[in-house]
Amino acid sequence: MRLRDKVIVVTGAARGVGRACATAFAREGADLVLLDIAGDLDGVPYPLGSASQLALTADLCREQGVAVRTHHVDVRSAPRIAAAVADTVERFGRIDVLVNNAGIAAPSGKAVHEIAEDEWQLMIDVDLSGAWRAIRAVAGGMVGRRSGSIVNIASTAGLVGYRYFAGYVAAKHGLIGLTKAAALDYAPAKVRVNALCPGSIRDDDAVEGRMLSEIARSLAVPVTEHEATFLQAQPMNALIEPEDVAAAAVWLASDESRQVTGSVLTVDGGFTAR
Repeated sequence: MRLRDKVIVVTGAARGVGRACATAFAREGADLVLLDIAGDLDGVPYPLGSASQLALTADLCREQGVAVRTHHVDVRSAPRIAAAVADTVERFGRIDVLVNNAGIAAPSGKAVHEIAEDEWQLMIDVDLSGAWRAIRAVAGGMVGRRSGSIVNIASTAGLVGYRYFAGYVAAKHGLIGLTKAAALDYAPAKVRVNALCPGSIRDDDAVEGRMLSEIARSLAVPVTEHEATFLQAQPMNALIEPEDVAAAAVWLASDESRQVTGSVLTVDGGFTAR
C-alpha cells in the first residue's frame, strides 16, 4: 500500500497505459480522479477512449476499495482541466500526484513536408500543451503544500527520432524538456517532476490498448504482422507490457522516489541503449 492516502489525477485514463496506471495505483491504496476525453477527436484517424471505457476503469479501481471520481476532459481545454482540478480539491482536499498520460499517436505516417498545419498543431496541442495545462492547474497547490509528484508519460520518441512521426517525436521531445524545466522550477518546493519513456507497448486486451496497432497502421504495417515487426527492434526480445509502465509510475508517484526529479526513466527493454 505504497500510495495509501494519496490523491492521484490521471489523464487519458479510459484505456491502455492510463488504465494500467490507474488500477496499479488503486491496488497501492490511492484515491483516484480519472480524466479522459471520452469521445473521438476531429483529425485523429482512430477511436479514442470512450465514456464506457472510462467508467470501466473507474469500476476496476473501486474494486480495490478506493474512492474514484471521473471527468470528461479534453486536455486542449484549460477551463475543463481547471474545473476537474477544482472538483478534486473540493472533494479530497488536495492533489498529491498528477500523471500526464493523455496523448495521440496520429495523424502521422508522413514526411515532414507533407504534414498539414492543422495536423501539426493538433499533435502538439494534445501531447505537449495538454501536459503543460495540467501541470499549470495543479502545481500551485503542490507548491503551497511543499509536496507533490508529477509524472509525464513521454516515449522513446522523446529520446530518438522515428521516420514519418515528426509531430509525435517533436511533442515527446518537448515533453521531456518541459519535465526538466518544471523539475528545476519546483525543486525548491519539494515538488518532483519526472518523465517515463516507454518503448513499444503490447496492445493488451485487458486494458483495451491499441496504440501499437495505430502506429503500425500509420506505417502501413499489416495488423497480423505488427507485433513481430516491432519485436525485431527489442534487445530483450519482448514488447513492453502496460503493467511494466504502471510499475514505474507507481514508484515515481511514491515516496520511495522522494529524491528523484528531472529524471527520464526508460521502460523500453534496452531499445535506447544502442
